[in-house]
Amino acid sequence: MRQWRIDTGYSQDELAARAGLSRSAVQNLELGKGSRTISLVRVLRALNRLDALEALTPRTGPSPMEQLAAQRRAASQTPITARRVGKNRGS
Repeated sequence: MRQWRIDTGYSQDELAARAGLSRSAVQNLELGKGSRTISLVRVLRALNRLDALEALTPRTGPSPMEQLAAQRRAASQTPITARRVGKNRGS
């Protein structure tokens, strides 16, 4: 975050004013100390870097139920001979 602030040419005081926060709140964010989520969002908005929030969200993929349905579809499309586990000997 500090590097983004420097890249935009803001001092901590200027960024704090643009974000509507105290300078100590900006310092805490830059130092990785505890801070509120809203403070992070305000600073990212002031830096025009809301895209950084995407790194915090989990990637979405198929749900467990969707995965199960896909496995069942794949199994139903597999030829029966390929699904056989072993031969029945002695019959």
